[in-house]
Amino acid sequence: MLPYQTLEEAAAAMGRNLTYAETLWFNYSADKSDYFLYCHNTILLFFIYSVVPLPMVFLELARVDRYKIQPKARMSVPEIFRSYRDTMLNIGIRTGLPLPSVWEVLAQLVVYFIVEDYTNYWIHRFLHTKWGYEKIHRVHHEYTAPVGFTALYAHWAEIWVLGFPSIFGPAIAPGHMITYWLWMALRHIESIENHSGYDFPWNPTKYIPFYGGADYHDYHHYVGQHSKSNFSPVFTYCDYIYGTDKGYRVQKRLFQKMKDEMKTGGDQNGGSYHNSTQDLKSD
Repeated sequence: MLPYQTLEEAAAAMGRNLTYAETLWFNYSADKSDYFLYCHNTILLFFIYSVVPLPMVFLELARVDRYKIQPKARMSVPEIFRSYRDTMLNIGIRTGLPLPSVWEVLAQLVVYFIVEDYTNYWIHRFLHTKWGYEKIHRVHHEYTAPVGFTALYAHWAEIWVLGFPSIFGPAIAPGHMITYWLWMALRHIESIENHSGYDFPWNPTKYIPFYGGADYHDYHHYVGQHSKSNFSPVFTYCDYIYGTDKGYRVQKRLFQKMKDEMKTGGDQNGGSYHNSTQDLKSD
């Protein structure tokens, strides 16, 4: 709870007028306890996880194949609902003024992503050992062609273990509650996008250096239990450094070669090769 009763008191304590954003934050949080504000984390995550996957789920139910990574693999309404229901049943800093600057928020988010990405990579590799997969990680891999709701569909132990990397960053570089909310929102939206099952050519994340994306992580689910590739949750540098992206790179080169050959044949015969290349991964 803020130690100020009025905006004037807050401005006097800070030695300047509050910014517009700080005024909004004061008006909302001044009379609320820190515990009440912390409870917003759960509400925020439930909202993001319930709403963000919906567009891709509608595409799944409408049988839109054009950008579907595995067009022959489809989930029924009961299967989608089960992944959402089971995940929701598994789910259980500074709050004052001044608010952090944009540069402070960006710097902390960079730290959070790097720390989470590296630690998550090694935990994920452990989960693909014989014991880790059979006892824990196999639940998450029940869906070889995932949709957004399956992003957090996992064994309760995996949710707990993989939750720790997400708080290592904030523990190393503590920030404001606003920064933490933004971090949680971005990380979960990223995970939902990675499990969406769709690879859109206009996705702005394609312009982020070393960003994996849906196609990158979909390969990991496609291979399943025996996957020794694409363990990185967000960025691909760990897979590149430790050589755990070779299978994916070989597959991409093979598919591109086959697409080029089909395109050449299709152009010569006056036909379309789009539908044929969609079946490559499914076949």
